[in-house]
Amino acid sequence: MARHADEHLVAARVKLPRRTAVQPLRQVTRRLLMALFVLALTVFIVYIDRVGYHDNSDESVDFLDSVYYATVTLSTTGYGDIVPYSDSARLANVLLVTPLRVLFLIILVGTTLEVLTERTREEWRLNRWRSNLRDHTVIVGFGTKGRSAMQTLCATGLKKEQIVIVDPSSKVIDAANAEGFVGVIGDATRSDVLIRAELQRARQIVIATQRDDTAVLVALTARQLNRAAKIVAAVREEENAPLLRQSGADAVITSASAAGRLLGLSVLSPSAGTVMEDLIQQGSGLDIIERPVIKAEVGRNVRETDDLVVSVLRGHRLMGYDDPAASPLQLTDRLITIVRAQSPSAPDYSN
Repeated sequence: MARHADEHLVAARVKLPRRTAVQPLRQVTRRLLMALFVLALTVFIVYIDRVGYHDNSDESVDFLDSVYYATVTLSTTGYGDIVPYSDSARLANVLLVTPLRVLFLIILVGTTLEVLTERTREEWRLNRWRSNLRDHTVIVGFGTKGRSAMQTLCATGLKKEQIVIVDPSSKVIDAANAEGFVGVIGDATRSDVLIRAELQRARQIVIATQRDDTAVLVALTARQLNRAAKIVAAVREEENAPLLRQSGADAVITSASAAGRLLGLSVLSPSAGTVMEDLIQQGSGLDIIERPVIKAEVGRNVRETDDLVVSVLRGHRLMGYDDPAASPLQLTDRLITIVRAQSPSAPDYSN
C-alpha cells in the first residue's frame, strides 16, 4: 500500500520515445572529460614555463600554483596575483592559453545551450504530438494484460504512434518508451492524467489495471471525459464485472474465469484448447476478426459468405450464425468471422 501511495505522488507527465540512443549522462560525462583535458593542457603549458611567471605571495610558481593559475584563467576570473612577465610566458598565453580559454568557455556554454535546446525540442515534439493525435488508443496499465493487448493491437496493423500507455510507474513508462510508445506517468483515476494522454480524443480505451477497484474508477473517469470512446476493461473477479459495466465499460473481460475456462477446455480437449489459444493470439494461424459486410454479400445467407461467420452484429444486437433473423445480410451489418492470419498485404477489415 505504501508503494502504491508513493507512485500516486509522482507528477503526471508525458514521456515521448527518444529518437537518439545517446544518453544525457553520457553527453555530460563526455563534455566534462573535454573540459578536464583543456584544464590539464593549460596546467602543463604554464608549468613547463613556470620561471616566466611571478607570484606576488612568494615570487615562485610551483605545480599547485600552475593549477591555480590555469583554473582562474580559464574561468576568466583573473585575480592578478600570478602574472606572466617573461616574453615566452606572455607569448604562450597569447597563442596557447587564450585559445584554450575560448575552447573551455565554448564547452561550458555549449553544454548549457544543448540543455536549453533539448528542452525546446522536447516541448516542440510534445506540442506537435498533441496537435496530431486523433482517434488513438489509450492503454491504462502496462503489465502482462496491457502488454498483451498492445501486441494484439499492433498485430492488427495499429501503429505505435496511435497508442498511448498510462501507468503510475516511471520504470514501466521507460520500458514503453524503449519500445517506441508514448507514455504518461501518473494515476489514471485522476482526470488530469487522462487528459495528458489526450483521452478526450481517443477512439478506444483499454483498462488493464492490477486492481478491480482501480479499474472501476478509471472507467468512471474515462467515460466522463469521452462519451463516445469504446472502453474495454479487465477484472480479476467476475462479481465486479457488472459494476464495471455500470461505470461505463462497453466490454468486460474476467481474466481469472477466462483463464480457468481455457484450462478446463484444454483438459477436456487439448486440441480444442490449442485452437482457442490460436484464435486469441492475433497474427498467426487463425484469427477471429470483426469486419463490415461488403456489397457482394448483401442479401445473401450467412452461410453463403466466403469466410466462416460466427456471429452477426446488427445495430446493438449480436446474433449467432444460425439465428434465422441474421439472414439475409444487410449492408450495415458487421460480421464476426474466423479467417486465416492476415499477411501484410492482406485487406484490412478493422474499420
